[in-house]
Amino acid sequence: MKQYTRREALERLSPAVLLSLGLWPGALRAATTNAESFRFIVVNDLHYLTEECSHWLVRMTAQMKSHGNIDLCIVAGDMTDQGKLEHHGAVREILNGLKMPLHVVIGNHDYLAGNSDRAPYEKTYPNSLNYAFAHRGWQFIALDTSEGLKFEKTSIPEHTFTWVDEQIGKFDKDRPTIIFTHFPMGPGVKYRPLNTDSLLERFKPLNLQSIFCGHYHAFTQTQFENAIVTTNRCCSLKRGNHDGTKEKGYFLCSARDGKVTREFVELVPEAKTAATPPQKS
Repeated sequence: MKQYTRREALERLSPAVLLSLGLWPGALRAATTNAESFRFIVVNDLHYLTEECSHWLVRMTAQMKSHGNIDLCIVAGDMTDQGKLEHHGAVREILNGLKMPLHVVIGNHDYLAGNSDRAPYEKTYPNSLNYAFAHRGWQFIALDTSEGLKFEKTSIPEHTFTWVDEQIGKFDKDRPTIIFTHFPMGPGVKYRPLNTDSLLERFKPLNLQSIFCGHYHAFTQTQFENAIVTTNRCCSLKRGNHDGTKEKGYFLCSARDGKVTREFVELVPEAKTAATPPQKS
């Protein structure tokens, strides 16, 4: 069998053959960027509401720490249920116990209930609407997909499009890239913002590998270009899952060889607690 260089393989072989050889375009591009391997956690929809939630989240962070050698934690929105400053502060203090970098995006429940005020969120997490950071040769991009307190039939805000248009040319097109949002980005997923396609179109030039989302409390997996797009069950004491499943937990993720793998890790409650049905997301 003829031996192809990586470049020749990308140019000459069919997508099916590339996949069978483990040489899909994203992996080929990542090979030139010195992207390192590491593990990270993605959790969504904590919905802190009462003091009971503190004990629940302390157990969550203890379980997360037990995995060992985790580089960072991402929270895909809805840290709180009512957006109160004291609730944001309580969650932040507990998550600080992870002793690892924490990266968040705002969810619709992180606005102050009643008036769509996001000041408590911004005070607790400064400069955390739209931002990016690099880690071990990978690019992470956090995007604000919220529209105040609205939970369905939403539109991604104009300031997010403006930020992306200003920054997109500054990103390394070859580095493997991960996006995280609150509202679902996957095609056909419930609660997906109406203008999602217009936003994702801007990221086609990048080596996008994964998009992690929250809001829809259920496991979904779809695809955008080479990227796997997921939502997950919530990790809330007081809220239930939209698909009727009972498990609460988070993703334990591995970044390796230019791609991301994920494993759902369940947080089993100490005692059965009735979850409030998620009437609104």
